[in-house]
Amino acid sequence: MSNVIASGLLFTEVGEEHLVEVLDIYNYYVLNTTVSFHTEPLSLSDMRQSVLNGDERFKSYVILQGGEMQGYVLIARHKNKQAYDTSGEITVYLKPGCTGKGIGERALSFIEKRAAELEFHVLVATVCSENERSRQLFQRNGYEQSAYFKEIGSKFGRRLDIASYQKIIGNTGLS
Repeated sequence: MSNVIASGLLFTEVGEEHLVEVLDIYNYYVLNTTVSFHTEPLSLSDMRQSVLNGDERFKSYVILQGGEMQGYVLIARHKNKQAYDTSGEITVYLKPGCTGKGIGERALSFIEKRAAELEFHVLVATVCSENERSRQLFQRNGYEQSAYFKEIGSKFGRRLDIASYQKIIGNTGLS
């Protein structure tokens, strides 16, 4: 799978040619927000390892509209233990200025369909409790809050909470 058009957006697997722009998007959130719990910008090598991990199931996709990158979405390993292999952690990062336009919701729909094709059973999203937009996005789309951790991180001189949301997308039978 290389390109998929869904809901007026083009989703394509992240490649080397996308890394600098993906890194810029992510580092914006590192430096300016509590969306990411990194406190130092990532290097190109760090981002390469994160989004080009070589695993056929855990993939990253850029979100394009009109030929311009709007952000990226990914399915990552939830935990590095075999019993978790049907669970994925999902993340959506949009370029500043691309929020509030329904792109996040369409990206979420895309990644859920892709995860179902890859036979994931559960998707998990973990967000900073201050990130009300993301919290509402997941709740609007059928994710239930499954955990809440108080003061688990610190950034910008403040203690921060995180909330985890989950959605069962696969069949309930075991394979």
